[in-house]
Amino acid sequence: MPHIVVQGGTSLHGTVRVSGAKNAALPMMAAAILTDQPLRLSDVPDLLDVQTMNQLLSSLGVASSFFQNRLTLQMIDEGPCLADYELVRRMRASVCVLGPLLTKRRQATVSLPGGCNIGHRPIDLHLRGLAAMGAEIEVRSGYVFAQARQGLRGATVSMAGPQGTSVTGTFNIMAAATLARGTTVIEYAALEPEIVAVGEMLNAMGARIHGLGTSRITIEGVEALSGGQFTVIPDRIEAGTLLVAAAATKSAIQLANVEPSHLTAVLDLLGEMGATMTSLGDATQTLRFDGTNVSYPVSFDALPYPDIPTDLQAQLMSLLCCLPGESRIRDLVFPDRLMHVSELCRLGADIRLDGNAAIIQGTGSLSGANVMASDLRASAALVIAGLIARGETTIHRIYHLDRGYEQLENKLNTLGAQIERMDVARETILRRPA
Repeated sequence: MPHIVVQGGTSLHGTVRVSGAKNAALPMMAAAILTDQPLRLSDVPDLLDVQTMNQLLSSLGVASSFFQNRLTLQMIDEGPCLADYELVRRMRASVCVLGPLLTKRRQATVSLPGGCNIGHRPIDLHLRGLAAMGAEIEVRSGYVFAQARQGLRGATVSMAGPQGTSVTGTFNIMAAATLARGTTVIEYAALEPEIVAVGEMLNAMGARIHGLGTSRITIEGVEALSGGQFTVIPDRIEAGTLLVAAAATKSAIQLANVEPSHLTAVLDLLGEMGATMTSLGDATQTLRFDGTNVSYPVSFDALPYPDIPTDLQAQLMSLLCCLPGESRIRDLVFPDRLMHVSELCRLGADIRLDGNAAIIQGTGSLSGANVMASDLRASAALVIAGLIARGETTIHRIYHLDRGYEQLENKLNTLGAQIERMDVARETILRRPA
């Protein structure tokens, strides 16, 4: 299996461009089901998850053309309504086809979603919302069977869950409501920039969505949506990962194609640790970041937007492992998302678990070792830990990394890191005794 080897102890410098946001691109792609016209997206990241969504849409009658981060989608067959297990199991975002299928084709059979193993993530909010809009829903044999024989109708739906609001649930209801009869109100809607971006795209396609970026979204159903051409917003999680890598290596870098307003809580937290940053406010959306004085431990809770995102919790933990003093992290979105703790401890981190909290005693240094990624963001955390560890760190199961980061190791290498991707055959040659 492919893996990557990180040589620790190097500092980062220079400028790198942030890719388009995976978590915006995937629901934007799913929205192609809603229209008979071409949907053209630019700055789409070239990721395994994007490839999986393309394959899923192809199985649902949507043709695609992808070249140099430009994606064209065109519905050519409205007949297929089955989102099969073999595709849906690969990523949770596959469930985003449920709402569009049900409102456009009036039926959907969608496998229960897979993705990263980061704890129990049911889709009951999606199903309750669609049922309130008139869908007949049955869950059996690992599939959701949904019908709306007379079409969907507007309703008031709540997205409030035990760990906060549902982002994919908000998209599914919002997308379904665009073509439903009457008015739909989503209470406790997700506030994430990705939801705002998708909603703005749908409005440009002819939808009538109000309240984007607030906890109460209102959608007035329309007869049909058009296509169009749209650009995916910058990936705030990739940007945050690169900033944390710079802070961990006490480096100064510049990021192009970044929206600082999407990272306010993260930038504030890094500022508490001693970092400084300046937004250049130019056409390239450049952020200048200086992490050379990062040295203060902090404690935080991972919460829904606009707070510290759960998708940066693991990366920030790697950073805190090398800062002197005690830090405390709780993930209140996915309390079980702590499987990277044991792998960080293999590198010499001092972390203990107290219920759903991780207590980190900064050791000041880590040592290279063989580690294994448990999920997408944990893989990025291990790369960061490898950058600050003494010696060589080998990270296995990097297919997780490829699901959500577009050539992360190449971007870090552009900044001065020493990271090499290997397969087993090459490693055997490189490490064979003389």
